[in-house]
Formats: sequence, C-alpha cells, structure tokens
Amino acid sequence: LPPNGKVRLSIPNDTSEQKIRLAIVNKLAWIKKQQADFAGQERQSIREMVNGECHYLWGKKYRLKLVEAKGRYSVTAKGNGNLVLAVAENTSTDNKLKLLNRFYRDEMQRALEKLLPKWESKLGVNAGSLNIKKMKTKWGCCNTSDKRIWLNLELAKKPPECLEYILVHELVHLLERHHNRRFKAFMDEFMPNWSLHRDTLKSSPLANENWIY
Repeated sequence: LPPNGKVRLSIPNDTSEQKIRLAIVNKLAWIKKQQADFAGQERQSIREMVNGECHYLWGKKYRLKLVEAKGRYSVTAKGNGNLVLAVAENTSTDNKLKLLNRFYRDEMQRALEKLLPKWESKLGVNAGSLNIKKMKTKWGCCNTSDKRIWLNLELAKKPPECLEYILVHELVHLLERHHNRRFKAFMDEFMPNWSLHRDTLKSSPLANENWIY
C-alpha cells in the first residue's frame, strides 16, 4: 500500500499459517519492487494556496496566481501556464482549496460527458451512475450489483488518458467482476495500450506525503 509500501494480505479465514508464509515468500520480489517504486515517486508539497505554488491540471504544471475577485470567485487555467484564482483578499486556505477542487470536479464532469457514452457503446454496458469523490486508496471503484462507479477527483490532475483508462477499467468490471484472465482479456481487446496509461498514472506525482493511493 502507498505511500510507504506497507503490506496487507487478504486471505480466507481457514488459511493455514504455512500457506500465508508461502504466499508472501512467493511475492517477495514483487513486494520489494513496489516498495522501491513508492519510495522514489515524486510528491507534491502540502498545498498552501499561495502565489507561485505548483498545481497540475490534465498532466500539465501550472503556477497559482491569486487575483482580487470582481464578482464571483473563479478558477481559470491560462495558456501562459498560470492557474488564476480570483477570490477576496481574506479568503481562507481551506476555502481556496474548496474552490479549486470544485474546478477540478467541473473539469472531470465535462470530460466524462464525452468519455462515458463513448465507452458504454464500445463495451456494450451501461453504468447505473458515475460519481466523483476524493478517494484515499483507489483511483476508482465499481459496485457491480447496482452498476455504480466512483472515480477519484485527483484524476483531473493527471494526463487525460489516465482518466480514460480508469473509466474503462471500472466499466469492464460490469463485464467481469474480478481481476482475472477474462478481465485482462477484455482490457487488451478494448484498450490495447492500457498498461502504458497505468504506468503513466503510477509515475505521476502524488498529492503530498500525507495522502495515500
């Protein structure tokens, strides 16, 4: 598990200690590699919402620029690499963050309005609902019984192909619940380069050292 590679093992209740030890030993090389990857992954500093602070949108780096709001508060991504936050001078850090997160949510909603019907049609499935929220340990999840899909708000900061990959991943769960060979075969069929998008997501900066995914 990120951020430091702590190991969690999920097992049936009647599994013997010997089988547990054997499972860990067989995965030891993979576990150590994952821990090394976590240790080397870039992380953002804790957000202070001040001028010049680095933020990401769709994989691109922006510098925060605070300006006095003339009317409604707003967030605008400029072509010059500035992320302009128009707020009152005494706006708290928490409220600036809320405004920024609302901006990210709107960005994701607009992207998903195009992506969802495209991939529902390709896969021949229909999501009962598609929602966005902050998630600490997953990029997305799918409740297959009611076809409800949740996507991590942080995906708005990653390259667009990462959002598309996670959406497809969760939609494929409507065809196959488990991460088995059949699931992988569906991913290979419908998104042959999915592993490249997964690697891009894994190598992108995490929000900060206190957040886990």
